[in-house]
Amino acid sequence: MRIFSASLALLLVSGCGKPDNAVLAEAEKDAAAQAANEGLIECAINGDTDFSKGCQSERLAGENGVTLIVRHPDGGFRRFNILTDGRGLEAADGSERAQVEIVEEDKILVSVGSDKYLMPARMKSPATADAANPTDGSAPQAGN
Repeated sequence: MRIFSASLALLLVSGCGKPDNAVLAEAEKDAAAQAANEGLIECAINGDTDFSKGCQSERLAGENGVTLIVRHPDGGFRRFNILTDGRGLEAADGSERAQVEIVEEDKILVSVGSDKYLMPARMKSPATADAANPTDGSAPQAGN
């Protein structure tokens, strides 16, 4: 029975047309490039002035919100809390504060110490940001 099953499988495979290896190779190359680029951000580490797309970003959801971890090519990393009040990010640990600057419509520059990161960002509309940060001195209610 095993010989019959193997023979049947071989017959079925040989009956199909051969795949175009060039097309398959191109598709594999495109998929590998896309997978490699997902999560990569531009960074300039340790005071470097030239940005390269060498830092890997990863989002982790937890009880206290979403944390963004940025891994450096040299093995170092930084952790950021993603804020929902329109301010963007804040350093999750360490004594240095994160400075956030809008550099393009959909990109921010985050600087912490001697490290800089160019990150994609979704900007809140002014009305949404105002609702998250009331100016009358009242604090937003928990759970909202």
